[in-house]
Amino acid sequence: MKALITGGVGFIGAQLARALLDRGVLSGVTGEEEAIDELVLFDSVEGPGLSEEKAGGIVVRRVVGDVSDQETVRGLLDRDDLSVFHLAAVPSTLAAEMDFDLAMRVNLDGSRHLFEGLRARAGLQRLVFLSSIAVFGGTRMPRYVGDLVKQTPQSTYGITKAILELLINDYTRKGFLDGRSARLPNVIIRPEKMKLQSSGFINGLFREPLNGEDFELPVPLDTVTHVLGCRAIVQNLIRLHEVDGGRLGEDRAVGFPCHSVTFQEMIDALQAARGDRRLGKITVNPDPILTKAYQMGPRDCETARANELGLQKEANLEEIVHDYIDDYLEGER
Repeated sequence: MKALITGGVGFIGAQLARALLDRGVLSGVTGEEEAIDELVLFDSVEGPGLSEEKAGGIVVRRVVGDVSDQETVRGLLDRDDLSVFHLAAVPSTLAAEMDFDLAMRVNLDGSRHLFEGLRARAGLQRLVFLSSIAVFGGTRMPRYVGDLVKQTPQSTYGITKAILELLINDYTRKGFLDGRSARLPNVIIRPEKMKLQSSGFINGLFREPLNGEDFELPVPLDTVTHVLGCRAIVQNLIRLHEVDGGRLGEDRAVGFPCHSVTFQEMIDALQAARGDRRLGKITVNPDPILTKAYQMGPRDCETARANELGLQKEANLEEIVHDYIDDYLEGER
């Protein structure tokens, strides 16, 4: 079978690709495990080694293109024995907020092209869509959010994710595809800075001190946020793909398990897991607008449904820091 990852050269996409290469199989349209013989990483930017290669008997192709171009997307969906992990999107709340038309074109139109392309194939191809906790918001949002909480997003980014969750429910109900939406918290720890990402400072809190650089935290230490490490996210995306559709029922969106923690707790974990590394100095200088935005966020996430489906989180934040050091800083001091 063929596996397609849109956004395939990004932070999550690249790690997901490696995990699929290691795994070598996925459940196909029949529900039975099938060997992956082709892995396509589709993205709007070039990744390393654009030429075709083989890894463990799997042909790996990297394709550069625009997800909002219908013909390009249709060209990716050239087999019936196909599974899709749809990660491509305008990648941050701020970027989508600053360019409404871009967010509509990429997030909504691009996804619709993908859904319609799958609809045109024979069989029920599995689709795992990367959604976000940004689907929640507003003054009436409860302090605890979960799969049964009404979605009132207060950003264009969150709006597009909420719309796509509902579309996936309907495309699945109609028998056009077998969709699953993965609702993610903040993903940590990214090795590179992302432009126009309002939550980018969460990654910077770990990344910069571990690089020996000083860091200024723009929210108070007792501010609560929600995080999950990339390794856990990748494994949960695969687990969600493998879940029998009957267990998901009519609502195909699942909020991933996460760590609801204060920034002080994140700093404590960083200190505990740093080993013999010298950390850069962390100071606190709250930004009033950013602080207010985070204070209006949920206090915790209810994830009983995800737990029942076998989705997991790390034992603690220290594990995430250790994973980051192993993956990106090993051998450096």
